Amino acid sequence: MTILNPESTKPIYMQIAEWIESEILNGHLIEDQKVYSQYQLADMFTINPATAAKGINILVDDQILYKKRGLGMFVTIGARERIVNKRKNQTLRGLVTELVLEAKRLNLSKKELIQLFDEVHNEEGEK
Repeated sequence: MTILNPESTKPIYMQIAEWIESEILNGHLIEDQKVYSQYQLADMFTINPATAAKGINILVDDQILYKKRGLGMFVTIGARERIVNKRKNQTLRGLVTELVLEAKRLNLSKKELIQLFDEVHNEEGEK
């Protein structure tokens, strides 16, 4: 499986965490379902198990996953909502901030920026 991007500036363990989050968002992993072990992830992505463990531990710290002693890691109740909120408040806010700053550098009005957003949104909706 080659979903991770070795060319990315983002560390592999962060890509692992985001991949698991995406699996939850897409409904491939649901609440209280067991998730892949660090060894399964290491095998799937041909990475070091310690790197996979680091990605899993980020999700434990964020209360997306929890550990059942002797059984493995599981998806926390409410994990999907936590991920949505985190991505809205961190990822999307950061992207919008960069977009607004670039629009200001280009002297684009708010109206022009919204129009551009609507155009792209409609184009992507047609796909």
